[in-house]
Amino acid sequence: MSDKKDERLEQTSATSFGLMKYVHLIFLVGAFLVGWLLSRSIQSFWVFLNLRIPAVPSANATISIIVGGIIAISIGFYLWRNAQVNRLVVEIVSELSKVAWPNKKELYTSTIVVIVVSVIAAVILGLYDAFWSWITSFIY
Repeated sequence: MSDKKDERLEQTSATSFGLMKYVHLIFLVGAFLVGWLLSRSIQSFWVFLNLRIPAVPSANATISIIVGGIIAISIGFYLWRNAQVNRLVVEIVSELSKVAWPNKKELYTSTIVVIVVSVIAAVILGLYDAFWSWITSFIY
């Protein structure tokens, strides 16, 4: 039992070693997005409260970017160091690496199929709507 677990751990670490750059990128992009969202939220909150630092006009934006960035980096570092979150992101990246992405021809064919089916569904619903409208106008 222990040997199977060790084999699985070695396979996971071997496959995830090459994918760790994507794991780090996910945490970095996530921290950037949280920082951007926090800085915009702080700016909106200051505008809502009508608070301004009169001496420097762009001080509110600068302060909100700094505060949002510090909070986002702290959250990102905490989540990166958290074993459960890190393992979850590694598993997600590992599973996404196994996905068979379509090539250009398959993507083109699938897109055409979706467009044709959408047009057919729109025509059927349009005819149904026109028929229902004619029935209701006849009744009323």
